[in-house]
Amino acid sequence: MAQRKIISFETIRVACKNCTLSQLCLPMGLSPDDVDRLDSIVKRTRPLHRGDHLFRGGEHFRSLFVVKTGSVKTYAPSEEGGEQVLGFHLPGEIIGLDAIDQDCHACSAKVLETSAICEIPFQRFEELSASIPSLQHQMFRLLSKEIGHDAEMLLLLGKKNAEERLAAFLISMSRRLSKRGLSPTDFYLSMSRHEIGNYLGLAVETVSRLFTRFQDEGMLKVDRKHVQVLDLATLDAIAGSAPTMNHKLRSN
Repeated sequence: MAQRKIISFETIRVACKNCTLSQLCLPMGLSPDDVDRLDSIVKRTRPLHRGDHLFRGGEHFRSLFVVKTGSVKTYAPSEEGGEQVLGFHLPGEIIGLDAIDQDCHACSAKVLETSAICEIPFQRFEELSASIPSLQHQMFRLLSKEIGHDAEMLLLLGKKNAEERLAAFLISMSRRLSKRGLSPTDFYLSMSRHEIGNYLGLAVETVSRLFTRFQDEGMLKVDRKHVQVLDLATLDAIAGSAPTMNHKLRSN
């Protein structure tokens, strides 16, 4: 069974230079002294729990947020009065970049499980990046990555059928977790089937049916939110993506 990590205050207080996510986050490419300067503006608070908000749509933009442990979803109101899930954010990923232009959050960010979050006041970050070119470059890289992710999502929703969408979602989760030093084939989905369906534009019944089908066909082993990927190559082929070295492996 996939292990859930216990979040302690000691975990939250880890400095940027000692953080295992430093090569995915803003410190990437910075000198040790510059990492210390960045660390001096980062705010770290108590653990947040499922249902807590980092911010709500319409609120004034003040800070960027980085997931340290746990996961967060972003969402906006839907035309039907419910919510439209915009994304799921894992450790090392930055939330709030879309609010920079309008100085206002167009969406809300809600914690999916007990999580540790780093808050970066944007005004202080701007001042710091002006004097650290490598920090500014890393910010551009992250913004470009965000744009690329949005383009991939539009392609996913515009061209792929239901099974391709779910397969692509699982492959994406696998790759993102692998980059964080976690298992690409044995993981816990913090989001519900309903939230996955909402994100992928599928009915929750369709998502549940496809999970059952993928399991019956030997690609997955599913126990509620715990997923074991047994055949990454086939799942990758269904998703229509080019296989990578990590995804030629099968779990034991």
